[in-house]
Amino acid sequence: MQKIEYTGIVYAINHGYPEPLIEHTLKKLNDYGVKKKDIEITDAPDNVKVGTVVVEIWPYHLDVARVRSIRNDSFISGSLMTIELKADANGKYID
Repeated sequence: MQKIEYTGIVYAINHGYPEPLIEHTLKKLNDYGVKKKDIEITDAPDNVKVGTVVVEIWPYHLDVARVRSIRNDSFISGSLMTIELKADANGKYID
């Protein structure tokens, strides 16, 4: 399994998803080498720097990217990997 290389904070961008998805996101990021204490769950990260890892949370996958540039308080990132999230027929995350 490939590890996520990062320094500082890893921003996990949450757009109002339920707590089970957020908890599973934390577990999966930990599986990929990110310490829980280094993850900040937010809907809009502030003061993002070039090189920072950002994770876009979606119901069935996580998009992991690294910030390449910043323009007008917005960041442009390049994809590092996609982490698939698996759920059973009841919607409970199983991986």
